[in-house]
Amino acid sequence: MYAILDIETTGGKYNEEGITEIAIYQFDGHNVTDQFISLVNPEREIQPFVVNLTGINSNMLKSAPKFYEVAKRIVEITEDCIIVAHNSSFDYRILKTEFKRLGFPFKRKTLCTVELSQQLIPDMPSYSLGKLTRSLGIPMSDRHRANGDAMATVKLFKMLLNKDLDKGIVKNAVKVEQKSKIATNLKTIIEELPSETGVYYIYNSEGEIIYIGKSNNIRKRIVQHFTGTNSKSRKIQKLVNTVTYEKTGSELAALLKESAEIKKNKPIFNRALRRTIFTHALYSYTDSNGYINLFIDKSNREETPITTFSTRSSGKHFMFKMVENFNLCQKLTGLYNTKTSCFKYDVKECQGACINEENPEEYNKRVQSVIEKYSYENKNMLIVDKGRAIGEKSAFLIENGVFKGMGFFDLNHQINNKAILASLITPMENDRDTKHIIQSYMRRHKRLKIIELNP
Repeated sequence: MYAILDIETTGGKYNEEGITEIAIYQFDGHNVTDQFISLVNPEREIQPFVVNLTGINSNMLKSAPKFYEVAKRIVEITEDCIIVAHNSSFDYRILKTEFKRLGFPFKRKTLCTVELSQQLIPDMPSYSLGKLTRSLGIPMSDRHRANGDAMATVKLFKMLLNKDLDKGIVKNAVKVEQKSKIATNLKTIIEELPSETGVYYIYNSEGEIIYIGKSNNIRKRIVQHFTGTNSKSRKIQKLVNTVTYEKTGSELAALLKESAEIKKNKPIFNRALRRTIFTHALYSYTDSNGYINLFIDKSNREETPITTFSTRSSGKHFMFKMVENFNLCQKLTGLYNTKTSCFKYDVKECQGACINEENPEEYNKRVQSVIEKYSYENKNMLIVDKGRAIGEKSAFLIENGVFKGMGFFDLNHQINNKAILASLITPMENDRDTKHIIQSYMRRHKRLKIIELNP
């Protein structure tokens, strides 16, 4: 027997989603023998993009049963059945998570119609449920609703069973849940961790920090450490005793704190990190014709760089974007090696700085715009990013081009008031690494709020 199902969820962080709708068809290989379809009150917020996708909103679910009220029916209709779903690992994980919240161990064999389709109907342009059923002429209604998707999966599964003449492929595709590879003590540690952004500290039984890391999802990252098979992961699994964490909300705060904490504590498994987190940088010089040239070089030069990069290729990629966005000359940015005009001049996209046709002052204004935008040399400013909770923001203070520290503030604080600002900011070390972290973060997050401060 099979239980062919589809689940719609609230969306959100991994393992924190809730079910909003479920449809299950019990199927004996020929006919549907039972069915269960219901909206479910998830008792949590539905992500806006999910509302747009499914049409299911919170108002529709106010009077719907909660999961514990439908759990018994789900157990009954799936008893002694193989769960079948399109991307079954997702639906099965969500069901297991909901039952785990009730303290009930839910365990079933599973079968994925995506994987089956790839084996029995190869070379299809797409294996998403909507496109696959359309290609195969399977009628479908109510796309992205549990009942419509579950019924389409029933029809697809029927077709797949008919194609698998000796039923060998279907039989081999059935997955039996393996016992967890994570030791009990490690599972206990994981259950206490949040799925949020921050810095985590792994300790041994002596209370020594053996590894420090940062992640946008602390729990997920620790699971990777505890299930990894490389040498470092195995050593951590053997030595770990406890894991603590500090939520930062902002990824920039996590990056800066991770860098500072590693330097301060020097954990044994962080020592393999490179001495510097950037290898190349952007520099400038003025040539004999009065044009400011930009170039990428190794970061060990004596001059102060404009900004820094983790690799040469990321530096070159940045330069190509600057040439495009600020209408700069390929020759004067080191991207086109020539003694005459650059390629962009030949296709009438360069104003001729490469052959002294453009006025140096006009050209240099655009170069200065790049330098001004991507260097915070001599600047006084506050970078504002996400906080650890709703109604809170993080702030990073730069004074005269020097990173002074970071802090968190409530939205009702007047952060342009120097006295209040000084009380909010926790001083931090300014070094080459912090400058690189801040500049590269600002390049990647163009919508960051920047508040210019009076000197």
